[in-house]
Amino acid sequence: MATKISSVGSLQKGNYVILEGAACKVTDTQVSRPGKHGHAKVRMTAVGLVDSKKRVIVMPGHDNIEVPIVEKKTAQVLSIKEDTANVMDSETYETFDLKIPEELKGEVTEGANVLYWIILSDKVMKQVKG
Repeated sequence: MATKISSVGSLQKGNYVILEGAACKVTDTQVSRPGKHGHAKVRMTAVGLVDSKKRVIVMPGHDNIEVPIVEKKTAQVLSIKEDTANVMDSETYETFDLKIPEELKGEVTEGANVLYWIILSDKVMKQVKG
């Protein structure tokens, strides 16, 4: 589980962040002006990378938050059974199962190379390489 600490105020749209224990992609940030004695608040909207659930959080801009380190790797499809593909990593030759996402159902074939991401403890298939 590779993570690093980053300031909430430095995160922008498109960055990754951990909210409620899930890795998310930031879709919107709004910064409110600091009050007379207060601090600037950041309202962040993010969508889960694995579950596609929308999450909103409000916190001071100087606070720190965990950011996942997303590893992007390629693998070759060995076999397909229903909506699961058995794949072999191109570098380590490790074999494991990946769930085939709905949008890639027709494209994934045996022998094809796929791009997958390692996010926290999850492995997620992202695209089929041509």
